[in-house]
Amino acid sequence: MASVYQQMSTPELDAAIAELEHAADEVRACGLSLDMARGKPSPEQTALSRPMLDMLTSDTPLVDGNAIVDNYGTPDGLPCARKLAAEILGVDPANVIVNGSSSLNLMHDLVVNALTRGIAGQKPWCHQGEIKFLCPSPGYDRHFAITASFGITNVPVPLLEDGPDMDVVAELVESDPQVKGIWCVPKYANPTGITYSDEVVRRFAALKPAAPDFRIFWDNAYAVHAFGDEDDELLNIFAALEDAGNDNLVYEFGSTAKVTFPSSGLAFVTASDADMAEIRAAFAVSRVSCEKFSQLAHVRFLRDLEGVQEQMAKHAAIVRPRFELVERKLTEGLGGLGIATWTHPHGGYFVSFEGPEGSAKAIVSLMKELGVVMTGAGATWPYGKDPRDTNIRIAPTYPSLENLGEALDVFVIAVKLIAARMERAKR
Repeated sequence: MASVYQQMSTPELDAAIAELEHAADEVRACGLSLDMARGKPSPEQTALSRPMLDMLTSDTPLVDGNAIVDNYGTPDGLPCARKLAAEILGVDPANVIVNGSSSLNLMHDLVVNALTRGIAGQKPWCHQGEIKFLCPSPGYDRHFAITASFGITNVPVPLLEDGPDMDVVAELVESDPQVKGIWCVPKYANPTGITYSDEVVRRFAALKPAAPDFRIFWDNAYAVHAFGDEDDELLNIFAALEDAGNDNLVYEFGSTAKVTFPSSGLAFVTASDADMAEIRAAFAVSRVSCEKFSQLAHVRFLRDLEGVQEQMAKHAAIVRPRFELVERKLTEGLGGLGIATWTHPHGGYFVSFEGPEGSAKAIVSLMKELGVVMTGAGATWPYGKDPRDTNIRIAPTYPSLENLGEALDVFVIAVKLIAARMERAKR
């Protein structure tokens, strides 16, 4: 279907461009300084967890069953924290390690372990030649940065509306022993907001990798982060593995980074019995203990899964209007023009926007000129190279509603102007 600008005569198109350039000049004169670059909770959201700071006092018993909070020990995390993490992920607490505040650190450490120590009795990856990691794209830039930083070859695979293209994934994983892993955000994916279908999860669970040391890095970062009327349901990957008669295939990660305080939450990992034994052995070298005061405070504050859900309902009340504003502004400004599409997530932190082919870098650059910083175009692809230069990640959570509305108005102008200029350049 032709876009509105393709349907215009050249004089009409020139007039539309002049009008849009005038609108851009007016915005430029306002001297805006707005930031939509990262998916961070707003100050209103972090304020929800301030009562957690009062959970511990000098009179608080610093024990959790037989675990001592104020001394070394308990490297897997406090039993109460492991129980809470297990409830969030739907797994056995015995197979959970709670350690640190960032799940990204855990992922990094497990890549390092595979590179230097090896997995499942295999040689370390660093002694196996070229190592490849699959990257469903558009995806999470910090995932891709971990593997790229170690010289691992990031291989993009298409991300469809129900998850990665499993025909492509299965072909690569089951035919090439140098493919050692895949990055996944299976629920409310970054940046598209999609949740993997049951069929996709089952196909992951049924994989027969050519490499015995292949692992799925299942980053369930948004397990409890619904803001819509309904929460997407993600099939439990370990239940699917059991049904498939498969094992030793998945590392699953989670955190409370956007439940309580980013950088001061709980991070956790779970895997099969055999994989957890290897993870414990690897972590034992660098971890005498974990930071247990934060774990105790978190459990006293959140209590259990029901308490987490109550906390996330408060987050949703703050986040939902921002996503509704994105939907309204984009629909009013760009709907029906034939120049853009975007996702409509029920949870998570992002909206994935697709502009005309070859437009994303120009749009983001113009936005910066007009005073709005966005995630760099291409960031959602390995090595920052979006092959069609179409994808832009919109992160609406951090700005105030007023600032978000201003930023989206500017975005609409930028998208229209770049699309119109591109059409004019073809004539």
